[in-house]
Amino acid sequence: MFLIVGYVIILLASIGTYSIHGSLMALWVPLEYLAIVGLMIGGFVAGNGSKALKATLAALPGVVKGSPYNKAMYMDLLGLLYEVLAKVRKEGLMSIENDVDNAASSPIFTKYPSVMANHHAIEFLTDYLRMMVGGNLNAFELESLMDKEIDTHHQEAHTAPHVVAKVGDALPAFGIVVAVMGVVNVMGSVGQPPAVLGKMIGGALVGTFLGILISYGFVQPIASQLEQRVEEGGKVFECIKVVLLASMNGYAPQVAIEFGRKVLYSTERPGFAELEQDIKNRKG
Repeated sequence: MFLIVGYVIILLASIGTYSIHGSLMALWVPLEYLAIVGLMIGGFVAGNGSKALKATLAALPGVVKGSPYNKAMYMDLLGLLYEVLAKVRKEGLMSIENDVDNAASSPIFTKYPSVMANHHAIEFLTDYLRMMVGGNLNAFELESLMDKEIDTHHQEAHTAPHVVAKVGDALPAFGIVVAVMGVVNVMGSVGQPPAVLGKMIGGALVGTFLGILISYGFVQPIASQLEQRVEEGGKVFECIKVVLLASMNGYAPQVAIEFGRKVLYSTERPGFAELEQDIKNRKG
């Protein structure tokens, strides 16, 4: 939503203010637009492998949607963790084996659809719960493995914003390429009247205008949105990590989820009493 609002403001501040004292038709040079878009797509395809292309195309639709990482989602995550750990404390680790192996049909996991929608987080959670059930790793070994997996996931998640930022960085140069091609065309028409040459030179400069505007006004904001979404998504894994480690170190479920609550950003972090009341309500 904010991306669209920002785009409208950018268009009003650039083309809108220009239209007050200039002709909008002077900016309409279809071949310049076609060249810029073609160069952008070509650079995107040529500069990346299939994995990066797929990851970027899959991530792009998310920038126009609201962030799923809100207080309600984290309340659900902490509620899920509490319910799992409470069952472990009451019935033993083996009692959650079926829930872990079949999360999609688990009566515990299915109560939290907002968390189930994040398949990476569910896979992370169930994998480490499975290791805890196996009992072969201590807390230090598990923490080291978690850190390595989180780092790997973080690197993979940064692929899309990195690719989009690179495309944005190249666009001003592509604009210069298009402008130079226009100037070459002008130099081949030096015998034309000044009015005609002036229109041709103006059309050539539209390439530079487009390259800079599309780069900093449209592509770079997408890269920034993707980057912020990656950072927000990383908190889910960190929350799961500290809660499970606290449980392994002997803390009660009520205390373990407090570890998870504390690592959340202040804008999404529920209050202590708020979380406590939410868990009581879920327990009925």
